Amino acid sequence: MPNLQLNKLQLQQAQRLLDKIRAEINTLANNDSSAIFAFRRKIYKELMYDERSKPIERKRLKAKMYEKQKGICPICKKKLPKKGTDLDRYGAMGGYTEENVRLVHSACHRKDQKKKGFK
Repeated sequence: MPNLQLNKLQLQQAQRLLDKIRAEINTLANNDSSAIFAFRRKIYKELMYDERSKPIERKRLKAKMYEKQKGICPICKKKLPKKGTDLDRYGAMGGYTEENVRLVHSACHRKDQKKKGFK
């Protein structure tokens, strides 16, 4: 299922929220450029964790999926290396969970994404 695309009203609402967040960051940082940078970075990182989970959690999931798949890529059916693999989500909104991912070769992942029309 494709990811939801925001409509015009939702895009305007998102822009207003972003404007509020930027203003709040400037207030909290007292317009100090170093503090602004640090606040932005922290907020960005935490929002990414909300969507992708923390790196250590993804690392554990990769190890679990490697064992579950017996070290085999489900796309090409060849042996997976211990490092340099990708967690491929069946549905982006489903997050990085055992039920929503498969462990694949990076090259297989890129080919599969291209085939599906992802950029």
